[in-house]
Amino acid sequence: MNGDVFLAERFDAERPHLRAVAYRMLGSLSESEDAVQETWLKLDRSDVSGVKNLGAWLTTVVGRVCLDMLRSRTTRREDPLTEPDDRVRIPDPVISGLPATDPEQGALITDSVGIALMVVLETLSPAERLAFVLHDMFDVPFDEIAPLLGRTSASTRQLASRARRRVRGATPPADTDVTRKRDVVDAFLRAARGGDFDALLAVLDPAITARSDGGTLLPCHTRRGAGDVASQAITFARYALDARVVLVNGSPGVVSYGENGRPLSVMSFTIRHGRITALDILTDPTRLATLPLPA
Repeated sequence: MNGDVFLAERFDAERPHLRAVAYRMLGSLSESEDAVQETWLKLDRSDVSGVKNLGAWLTTVVGRVCLDMLRSRTTRREDPLTEPDDRVRIPDPVISGLPATDPEQGALITDSVGIALMVVLETLSPAERLAFVLHDMFDVPFDEIAPLLGRTSASTRQLASRARRRVRGATPPADTDVTRKRDVVDAFLRAARGGDFDALLAVLDPAITARSDGGTLLPCHTRRGAGDVASQAITFARYALDARVVLVNGSPGVVSYGENGRPLSVMSFTIRHGRITALDILTDPTRLATLPLPA
């Protein structure tokens, strides 16, 4: 077999893993594809005859590519960190039907990368995000991550530890039973469609936080408290002609449509002890138009 063909086949075998790394690093499906493609170009230009573990080598390469992309965002002042006015950038959701069948999507939508966690990852510095994602999510040793950051292993370990504390503090353990979560989401939809304020309060945690990202075309809001969130849910339900339950990053969520099948939003639910503790809602029409949503 031609050496170039063999190398391409080995890379294709690693592609779902590399896409998963890039998605956790960047929170953008299109940028993740760009990072994977750049990794292939670097492989194609490199002599890897002495590389014993190509998968590990590729993981560090895609990590470096993503780090450079995150730093470029910051330089352009486009880094999607949570801002003082409570604006927040919702990462690109990975949408699939119930149940998910695409193996490449499966590499992206494990329970560990729910939208709530991805939102927290967006608030980390590029170096913190790299250290946390590569070590805590993909078991890359610190002595392999440190050279990517130009730091010592001990310093890199501290970065990951700091990121870990922020992640754990902002994302307490949520329910994992998909069937029960689907029941809660269905109850939320019924109550919102029926304008049943009390029924909504029954499924919303009193301290719920609802965050919406409308991009540059629509307002971005953060709302807190069951009463305010319930009122907004009822109001929004009047505009949605169709709301479909799907998997959003592996957990039951909702895609809502308006006239002519135009997507209005993707909603991701964080559910704990049978109540919704967080709603992350992407309403940016520009980004919604690029997502592979159900027809």
